[in-house]
Amino acid sequence: MTSKRFFRLVLLVVIALDSFAREPIKSPPPVIQTKIVRARELGIPFEGTPGKLNAITDVPGVEVGYTTLISGEGKLEVGKGPVRTGVTAILPRGHASLNDSVYAGFFSFNGNGEMTGTAWVDEGGFLEGPIIITNTHSVGVARDAVIAWRVKHGAADKTGYWWSLPVVAETWDGWLNDINGFHVKPEDVWHALDIAHGGPLQEGSVGGGTGMICYEFKGGNGTASRKIDIRVSKDASPQTFIVGVFLQANFGRRPQLTIAGEPVGREIPGEVYEQESGSCIAVVATDAPLLPNQLKRLARRVSLGLARTGTILESGSGDLFIAFSTANPNVVNPDQITHDVQTIPNDLMDPLFAGVVQATEEAVVNVLVDNHSMTGRDNHRVEALPHDRLREMMKRFR
Repeated sequence: MTSKRFFRLVLLVVIALDSFAREPIKSPPPVIQTKIVRARELGIPFEGTPGKLNAITDVPGVEVGYTTLISGEGKLEVGKGPVRTGVTAILPRGHASLNDSVYAGFFSFNGNGEMTGTAWVDEGGFLEGPIIITNTHSVGVARDAVIAWRVKHGAADKTGYWWSLPVVAETWDGWLNDINGFHVKPEDVWHALDIAHGGPLQEGSVGGGTGMICYEFKGGNGTASRKIDIRVSKDASPQTFIVGVFLQANFGRRPQLTIAGEPVGREIPGEVYEQESGSCIAVVATDAPLLPNQLKRLARRVSLGLARTGTILESGSGDLFIAFSTANPNVVNPDQITHDVQTIPNDLMDPLFAGVVQATEEAVVNVLVDNHSMTGRDNHRVEALPHDRLREMMKRFR
Protein backbone atom coordinates (compact mmCIF):
# COMPACT_ATOMS: atom_id res chain seq x y z
CA MET A 1 0.00 0.00 0.00
CA THR A 2 1.46 3.42 -0.98
CA SER A 3 1.90 6.09 1.69
CA LYS A 4 -0.72 8.28 -0.03
CA ARG A 5 -3.35 5.51 0.03
CA PHE A 6 -2.46 4.70 3.63
CA PHE A 7 -2.89 8.38 4.59
CA ARG A 8 -6.33 8.49 2.92
CA LEU A 9 -7.40 5.34 4.75
CA VAL A 10 -6.32 6.76 8.12
CA LEU A 11 -8.10 10.03 7.35
CA LEU A 12 -11.35 8.20 6.55
CA VAL A 13 -11.13 6.23 9.79
CA VAL A 14 -10.56 9.42 11.82
CA ILE A 15 -13.52 11.15 10.14
CA ALA A 16 -15.76 8.14 10.78
CA LEU A 17 -14.75 7.95 14.45
CA ASP A 18 -15.32 11.69 14.90
CA SER A 19 -18.78 11.44 13.32
CA PHE A 20 -19.65 8.46 15.51
CA ALA A 21 -18.58 10.34 18.62
CA ARG A 22 -20.79 13.31 17.80
CA GLU A 23 -23.89 11.25 17.02
CA PRO A 24 -25.63 10.06 20.21
CA ILE A 25 -26.58 6.42 20.33
CA LYS A 26 -30.31 5.97 20.76
CA SER A 27 -30.92 2.82 22.74
CA PRO A 28 -34.33 1.35 23.57
CA PRO A 29 -35.39 1.20 27.20
CA PRO A 30 -34.14 -1.77 29.19
CA VAL A 31 -36.24 -4.90 29.08
CA ILE A 32 -36.77 -7.48 31.79
CA GLN A 33 -38.61 -10.23 29.94
CA THR A 34 -37.32 -10.79 26.41
CA LYS A 35 -38.40 -14.41 25.80
CA ILE A 36 -41.68 -14.68 23.96
CA VAL A 37 -44.08 -16.26 26.44
CA ARG A 38 -47.84 -16.31 26.11
CA ALA A 39 -50.42 -16.72 28.84
CA ARG A 40 -51.11 -20.42 28.29
CA GLU A 41 -47.41 -21.21 28.71
CA LEU A 42 -47.63 -19.96 32.30
CA GLY A 43 -50.32 -22.49 33.09
CA ILE A 44 -53.24 -20.07 33.02
CA PRO A 45 -56.46 -21.96 32.23
CA PHE A 46 -58.77 -20.57 29.56
CA GLU A 47 -62.06 -21.81 28.19
CA GLY A 48 -62.50 -22.86 24.59
CA THR A 49 -60.29 -24.32 21.87
CA PRO A 50 -57.87 -21.90 20.20
CA GLY A 51 -56.95 -21.93 16.54
CA LYS A 52 -53.54 -23.10 15.37
CA LEU A 53 -51.84 -19.74 16.07
CA ASN A 54 -54.26 -18.55 18.75
CA ALA A 55 -54.36 -15.23 16.90
CA ILE A 56 -56.59 -13.14 14.67
CA THR A 57 -54.52 -14.41 11.73
CA ASP A 58 -56.10 -17.86 12.22
CA VAL A 59 -58.97 -16.35 10.21
CA PRO A 60 -57.94 -17.09 6.60
CA GLY A 61 -56.83 -13.99 4.69
CA VAL A 62 -56.36 -11.65 7.66
CA GLU A 63 -52.97 -9.90 7.70
CA VAL A 64 -51.40 -7.66 10.37
CA GLY A 65 -48.44 -5.28 10.13
CA TYR A 66 -46.61 -3.03 12.61
CA THR A 67 -44.42 0.04 12.62
CA THR A 68 -42.77 0.52 16.03
CA LEU A 69 -41.16 3.86 16.89
CA ILE A 70 -38.82 3.89 19.90
CA SER A 71 -36.13 6.54 20.38
CA GLY A 72 -34.72 8.90 23.00
CA GLU A 73 -34.86 8.85 26.76
CA GLY A 74 -35.05 11.20 29.73
CA LYS A 75 -36.79 14.56 29.95
CA LEU A 76 -39.61 15.33 27.54
CA GLU A 77 -38.77 17.73 24.70
CA VAL A 78 -41.89 18.15 22.60
CA GLY A 79 -41.06 17.33 19.01
CA LYS A 80 -37.89 15.45 19.92
CA GLY A 81 -39.01 12.73 22.30
CA PRO A 82 -38.74 10.37 24.00
CA VAL A 83 -40.77 8.47 21.40
CA ARG A 84 -42.71 5.33 22.35
CA THR A 85 -45.44 4.90 19.76
CA GLY A 86 -46.31 3.27 16.45
CA VAL A 87 -48.90 2.01 13.99
CA THR A 88 -50.84 -1.25 13.62
CA ALA A 89 -52.47 -2.19 10.31
CA ILE A 90 -55.06 -4.95 9.89
CA LEU A 91 -56.06 -6.02 6.36
CA PRO A 92 -59.28 -8.10 6.44
CA ARG A 93 -58.65 -9.94 3.17
CA GLY A 94 -54.91 -9.31 2.96
CA HIS A 95 -52.99 -7.77 0.09
CA ALA A 96 -54.50 -10.17 -2.43
CA SER A 97 -57.95 -8.57 -2.20
CA LEU A 98 -57.36 -4.99 -1.11
CA ASN A 99 -60.53 -3.67 -2.71
CA ASP A 100 -62.85 -6.53 -1.77
CA SER A 101 -64.99 -5.13 1.05
CA VAL A 102 -66.24 -7.19 3.99
CA TYR A 103 -69.46 -7.10 5.97
CA ALA A 104 -68.84 -5.33 9.28
CA GLY A 105 -70.49 -4.06 12.46
CA PHE A 106 -69.38 -1.44 14.99
CA PHE A 107 -70.13 -1.04 18.70
CA SER A 108 -69.17 1.73 21.11
CA PHE A 109 -69.19 0.61 24.74
CA ASN A 110 -67.84 3.94 25.98
CA GLY A 111 -67.38 6.75 23.50
CA ASN A 112 -64.44 8.70 24.97
CA GLY A 113 -62.29 7.76 21.99
CA GLU A 114 -62.09 7.80 18.21
CA MET A 115 -62.61 5.30 15.42
CA THR A 116 -63.09 7.15 12.15
CA GLY A 117 -65.29 5.86 9.35
CA THR A 118 -67.72 4.03 11.62
CA ALA A 119 -70.73 6.17 10.70
CA TRP A 120 -70.53 4.63 7.23
CA VAL A 121 -69.86 1.15 8.63
CA ASP A 122 -73.11 1.49 10.61
CA GLU A 123 -75.00 2.91 7.66
CA GLY A 124 -73.64 0.83 4.80
CA GLY A 125 -72.71 -2.38 6.61
CA PHE A 126 -69.30 -2.69 4.96
CA LEU A 127 -65.69 -2.21 5.95
CA GLU A 128 -63.88 -0.87 2.89
CA GLY A 129 -60.11 -1.20 3.24
CA PRO A 130 -57.79 -1.73 6.21
CA ILE A 131 -58.09 -0.89 9.91
CA ILE A 132 -55.35 1.29 11.43
CA ILE A 133 -54.69 1.67 15.17
CA THR A 134 -52.29 4.28 16.55
CA ASN A 135 -52.04 6.94 19.27
CA THR A 136 -54.72 9.56 19.92
CA HIS A 137 -52.99 12.51 18.25
CA SER A 138 -51.97 10.59 15.13
CA VAL A 139 -55.44 9.65 13.90
CA GLY A 140 -55.54 12.44 11.30
CA VAL A 141 -52.20 11.70 9.64
CA ALA A 142 -52.99 7.97 9.66
CA ARG A 143 -56.36 8.52 8.02
CA ASP A 144 -54.87 10.64 5.24
CA ALA A 145 -52.04 8.14 4.76
CA VAL A 146 -54.50 5.26 4.27
CA ILE A 147 -56.30 7.19 1.52
CA ALA A 148 -53.01 7.92 -0.26
CA TRP A 149 -51.90 4.29 0.09
CA ARG A 150 -55.16 2.94 -1.31
CA VAL A 151 -55.09 5.36 -4.25
CA LYS A 152 -51.54 4.22 -4.99
CA HIS A 153 -52.76 0.62 -4.99
CA GLY A 154 -55.48 1.27 -7.55
CA ALA A 155 -58.54 2.05 -5.46
CA ALA A 156 -59.83 4.65 -7.97
CA ASP A 157 -61.81 3.48 -10.98
CA LYS A 158 -60.85 4.24 -14.59
CA THR A 159 -62.46 7.68 -14.47
CA GLY A 160 -60.47 8.61 -11.36
CA TYR A 161 -63.66 8.78 -9.28
CA TRP A 162 -63.22 7.35 -5.80
CA TRP A 163 -63.76 8.29 -2.20
CA SER A 164 -62.79 6.70 1.10
CA LEU A 165 -63.75 6.89 4.76
CA PRO A 166 -60.93 4.89 6.39
CA VAL A 167 -61.28 3.22 9.77
CA VAL A 168 -58.56 4.58 12.07
CA ALA A 169 -58.72 4.07 15.84
CA GLU A 170 -56.64 5.25 18.79
CA THR A 171 -55.65 4.94 22.42
CA TRP A 172 -53.59 7.46 24.42
CA ASP A 173 -49.88 6.80 25.02
CA GLY A 174 -48.92 10.20 26.46
CA TRP A 175 -47.56 8.83 29.77
CA LEU A 176 -44.62 7.19 27.98
CA ASN A 177 -44.60 8.95 24.60
CA ASP A 178 -44.07 12.49 23.30
CA ILE A 179 -47.63 12.39 21.98
CA ASN A 180 -47.69 16.09 21.04
CA GLY A 181 -44.51 15.68 19.02
CA PHE A 182 -46.50 14.06 16.16
CA HIS A 183 -43.86 11.44 15.43
CA VAL A 184 -46.11 9.15 13.37
CA LYS A 185 -45.64 10.06 9.69
CA PRO A 186 -47.42 8.84 6.54
CA GLU A 187 -44.50 6.57 5.67
CA ASP A 188 -44.93 4.80 9.04
CA VAL A 189 -48.54 3.99 8.16
CA TRP A 190 -47.52 2.83 4.67
CA HIS A 191 -44.80 0.62 6.13
CA ALA A 192 -47.24 -1.13 8.48
CA LEU A 193 -49.63 -1.69 5.57
CA ASP A 194 -46.92 -2.88 3.18
CA ILE A 195 -45.41 -5.46 5.56
CA ALA A 196 -48.73 -6.81 6.88
CA HIS A 197 -48.70 -10.62 6.85
CA GLY A 198 -50.49 -13.68 8.09
CA GLY A 199 -49.01 -16.23 10.47
CA PRO A 200 -47.68 -15.67 14.02
CA LEU A 201 -47.88 -12.15 15.45
CA GLN A 202 -45.81 -10.17 17.90
CA GLU A 203 -47.67 -8.96 20.96
CA GLY A 204 -47.07 -6.43 23.70
CA SER A 205 -45.11 -3.23 23.06
CA VAL A 206 -45.16 -3.13 19.26
CA GLY A 207 -47.00 -1.11 16.63
CA GLY A 208 -49.77 1.12 17.90
CA GLY A 209 -49.50 -0.59 21.28
CA THR A 210 -45.89 0.46 21.90
CA GLY A 211 -46.58 3.09 24.57
CA MET A 212 -49.74 1.67 26.13
CA ILE A 213 -50.49 0.68 29.75
CA CYS A 214 -52.97 -1.99 30.90
CA TYR A 215 -54.01 -2.48 34.53
CA GLU A 216 -51.01 -0.27 35.37
CA PHE A 217 -48.67 -2.90 33.95
CA LYS A 218 -47.10 -2.55 30.51
CA GLY A 219 -49.90 -2.86 27.98
CA GLY A 220 -50.18 -2.86 24.20
CA ASN A 221 -51.26 -5.48 21.68
CA GLY A 222 -52.73 -8.90 22.31
CA THR A 223 -54.57 -11.49 20.26
CA ALA A 224 -56.29 -14.86 20.58
CA SER A 225 -58.71 -17.06 18.63
CA ARG A 226 -61.28 -19.79 19.06
CA LYS A 227 -62.43 -22.69 16.88
CA ILE A 228 -66.20 -22.81 16.82
CA ASP A 229 -68.25 -25.85 15.80
CA ILE A 230 -71.84 -25.14 14.80
CA ARG A 231 -74.41 -27.88 14.18
CA VAL A 232 -77.61 -27.16 12.32
CA SER A 233 -79.16 -30.23 13.95
CA LYS A 234 -78.11 -33.10 16.22
CA ASP A 235 -77.72 -35.43 13.26
CA ALA A 236 -75.77 -33.03 11.05
CA SER A 237 -71.99 -32.84 11.02
CA PRO A 238 -70.65 -29.68 12.64
CA GLN A 239 -69.19 -26.91 10.54
CA THR A 240 -66.05 -25.32 11.97
CA PHE A 241 -65.41 -21.58 11.97
CA ILE A 242 -62.75 -19.34 13.48
CA VAL A 243 -63.23 -16.22 15.60
CA GLY A 244 -60.14 -14.07 16.20
CA VAL A 245 -59.74 -11.02 18.46
CA PHE A 246 -57.04 -8.35 18.33
CA LEU A 247 -56.76 -5.71 21.08
CA GLN A 248 -54.89 -2.49 21.65
CA ALA A 249 -55.22 -2.49 25.45
CA ASN A 250 -54.69 0.71 27.44
CA PHE A 251 -57.11 0.49 30.38
CA GLY A 252 -57.72 -0.61 33.97
CA ARG A 253 -56.49 0.01 37.53
CA ARG A 254 -54.11 -2.44 39.19
CA PRO A 255 -56.50 -3.71 41.91
CA GLN A 256 -59.12 -4.59 39.27
CA LEU A 257 -56.94 -7.10 37.39
CA THR A 258 -58.48 -10.56 37.44
CA ILE A 259 -56.88 -13.53 35.67
CA ALA A 260 -58.74 -16.85 35.41
CA GLY A 261 -61.14 -15.53 38.03
CA GLU A 262 -58.40 -14.75 40.56
CA PRO A 263 -57.59 -11.28 42.03
CA VAL A 264 -54.04 -11.07 40.66
CA GLY A 265 -53.86 -7.25 40.70
CA ARG A 266 -54.45 -7.04 44.44
CA GLU A 267 -51.50 -9.34 45.04
CA ILE A 268 -49.02 -7.06 43.23
CA PRO A 269 -49.47 -3.50 44.54
CA GLY A 270 -48.43 -0.55 42.43
CA GLU A 271 -49.82 2.59 40.85
CA VAL A 272 -49.12 4.48 37.62
CA TYR A 273 -52.12 6.81 37.38
CA GLU A 274 -54.14 8.61 40.04
CA GLN A 275 -57.20 8.06 37.87
CA GLU A 276 -57.74 5.74 34.91
CA SER A 277 -57.68 7.49 31.56
CA GLY A 278 -57.17 4.59 29.19
CA SER A 279 -59.05 2.91 26.38
CA CYS A 280 -59.44 -0.33 24.46
CA ILE A 281 -59.74 -0.84 20.72
CA ALA A 282 -60.86 -4.33 19.70
CA VAL A 283 -61.05 -5.91 16.24
CA VAL A 284 -63.02 -9.14 15.85
CA ALA A 285 -62.57 -11.23 12.70
CA THR A 286 -64.38 -14.39 11.65
CA ASP A 287 -64.83 -16.57 8.60
CA ALA A 288 -68.38 -17.37 9.69
CA PRO A 289 -70.91 -15.90 7.22
CA LEU A 290 -72.58 -13.09 9.15
CA LEU A 291 -74.51 -10.00 8.13
CA PRO A 292 -73.73 -6.48 9.46
CA ASN A 293 -76.34 -6.54 12.23
CA GLN A 294 -75.02 -9.92 13.38
CA LEU A 295 -71.45 -8.61 13.38
CA LYS A 296 -72.53 -5.71 15.56
CA ARG A 297 -73.89 -8.29 18.00
CA LEU A 298 -70.53 -10.06 17.88
CA ALA A 299 -68.64 -6.81 18.57
CA ARG A 300 -70.78 -6.18 21.66
CA ARG A 301 -69.50 -9.41 23.26
CA VAL A 302 -66.00 -7.95 23.53
CA SER A 303 -67.36 -6.04 26.54
CA LEU A 304 -68.02 -9.29 28.40
CA GLY A 305 -64.53 -10.60 27.71
CA LEU A 306 -62.98 -7.40 29.04
CA ALA A 307 -65.17 -7.58 32.13
CA ARG A 308 -63.82 -11.04 32.90
CA THR A 309 -60.39 -9.43 33.38
CA GLY A 310 -61.80 -7.00 35.96
CA THR A 311 -62.23 -3.65 34.22
CA ILE A 312 -65.38 -1.55 34.49
CA LEU A 313 -64.30 0.67 31.54
CA GLU A 314 -64.56 3.98 33.33
CA SER A 315 -65.79 7.35 32.04
CA GLY A 316 -62.39 8.37 30.68
CA SER A 317 -62.05 5.20 28.65
CA GLY A 318 -62.72 5.02 24.91
CA ASP A 319 -63.84 1.46 24.23
CA LEU A 320 -64.66 0.94 20.56
CA PHE A 321 -65.08 -2.44 18.90
CA ILE A 322 -65.43 -3.48 15.26
CA ALA A 323 -66.18 -6.94 13.85
CA PHE A 324 -65.96 -8.19 10.27
CA SER A 325 -66.55 -11.41 8.33
CA THR A 326 -64.30 -12.64 5.54
CA ALA A 327 -67.09 -14.84 4.16
CA ASN A 328 -69.22 -13.72 1.19
CA PRO A 329 -66.49 -12.36 -1.12
CA ASN A 330 -67.29 -9.91 -3.93
CA VAL A 331 -70.54 -8.72 -2.38
CA VAL A 332 -69.77 -5.16 -3.51
CA ASN A 333 -69.99 -5.29 -7.27
CA PRO A 334 -71.83 -2.43 -8.99
CA ASP A 335 -72.11 -4.49 -12.18
CA GLN A 336 -74.49 -6.91 -10.42
CA ILE A 337 -77.99 -5.85 -9.49
CA THR A 338 -78.48 -8.68 -6.98
CA HIS A 339 -76.11 -10.75 -4.86
CA ASP A 340 -76.45 -14.14 -3.23
CA VAL A 341 -75.04 -14.26 0.30
CA GLN A 342 -74.86 -16.85 3.05
CA THR A 343 -75.55 -16.27 6.73
CA ILE A 344 -75.89 -18.15 9.99
CA PRO A 345 -79.29 -17.96 11.72
CA ASN A 346 -79.33 -15.82 14.85
CA ASP A 347 -80.41 -18.82 16.94
CA LEU A 348 -77.12 -20.58 16.12
CA MET A 349 -74.84 -17.68 17.03
CA ASP A 350 -74.33 -18.46 20.73
CA PRO A 351 -71.10 -20.46 20.16
CA LEU A 352 -69.69 -17.48 18.24
CA PHE A 353 -70.63 -15.15 21.11
CA ALA A 354 -68.84 -17.48 23.54
CA GLY A 355 -65.78 -17.55 21.27
CA VAL A 356 -65.51 -13.75 21.26
CA VAL A 357 -65.80 -13.55 25.06
CA GLN A 358 -63.17 -16.27 25.57
CA ALA A 359 -60.72 -14.92 22.97
CA THR A 360 -61.06 -11.36 24.31
CA GLU A 361 -60.24 -12.46 27.85
CA GLU A 362 -57.16 -14.39 26.69
CA ALA A 363 -56.01 -11.58 24.39
CA VAL A 364 -55.92 -9.17 27.35
CA VAL A 365 -53.81 -11.57 29.41
CA ASN A 366 -51.52 -12.12 26.41
CA VAL A 367 -51.00 -8.33 26.29
CA LEU A 368 -49.71 -8.45 29.87
CA VAL A 369 -47.70 -11.67 29.66
CA ASP A 370 -46.01 -11.31 26.26
CA ASN A 371 -44.49 -7.94 27.13
CA HIS A 372 -41.57 -6.13 28.78
CA SER A 373 -41.03 -3.20 31.13
CA MET A 374 -40.54 0.21 29.54
CA THR A 375 -39.17 3.62 30.53
CA GLY A 376 -40.44 6.60 28.53
CA ARG A 377 -40.84 10.36 28.72
CA ASP A 378 -39.62 12.09 31.89
CA ASN A 379 -38.29 8.68 32.98
CA HIS A 380 -41.81 7.41 33.58
CA ARG A 381 -41.46 3.66 34.02
CA VAL A 382 -44.10 0.96 33.68
CA GLU A 383 -43.27 -2.55 34.79
CA ALA A 384 -44.33 -5.67 32.97
CA LEU A 385 -46.47 -8.24 34.77
CA PRO A 386 -43.86 -10.51 36.44
CA HIS A 387 -44.06 -14.08 35.18
CA ASP A 388 -42.69 -15.71 38.33
CA ARG A 389 -45.24 -13.97 40.57
CA LEU A 390 -48.05 -14.91 38.21
CA ARG A 391 -46.98 -18.57 38.08
CA GLU A 392 -46.80 -18.68 41.86
CA MET A 393 -50.25 -17.12 42.24
CA MET A 394 -51.85 -19.48 39.73
CA LYS A 395 -50.47 -22.47 41.66
CA ARG A 396 -51.55 -21.04 45.00
CA PHE A 397 -55.03 -20.02 43.90
CA ARG A 398 -55.61 -23.46 42.39
